[in-house]
Amino acid sequence: MTFTHVPTSWGTFVAGWERGGLTVLRFPGTVAESERTTENVVSEQLTLQLQDYLAGRRRRFEIPLNLKGTPFQRKVWGTLTRVPFGQLITYGELACRVGSPKGARAVGGAVGSNPLPIIIPCHRVVTTGGGLGGFGSGLDWKRRLLAVEGAYPVVV
Repeated sequence: MTFTHVPTSWGTFVAGWERGGLTVLRFPGTVAESERTTENVVSEQLTLQLQDYLAGRRRRFEIPLNLKGTPFQRKVWGTLTRVPFGQLITYGELACRVGSPKGARAVGGAVGSNPLPIIIPCHRVVTTGGGLGGFGSGLDWKRRLLAVEGAYPVVV
């Protein structure tokens, strides 16, 4: 896997690439120092798209992906990409959409293992009561992402 720096007004993200597709996106401050980075044309596109998203000028990403996960995880992640910008979905609703109406916990596990936060918008998933739930990079990041989309504050 090769890594690229993705500079934004929110800090420098790191993207991991394999076989021409984005495999992982890490938030600023979560990168191991030992990772060697290179730049490529697709990483330049990601940089522009991520900067535009964070500034509120982009609603979806057009980057080739190389997702690694179980079939269930991939189904959940695919369903997440169809949750519109600025809209929220509960874990229970997401479970119904993937055909597992009693599988909210399993869906939560798949959401939590999303390797491409923001690109696969797991920040749009909230609890049934409207609480934020969790977010691998921290709830402050989730709040900021939801604010960009006009979906925060969430009703608790």
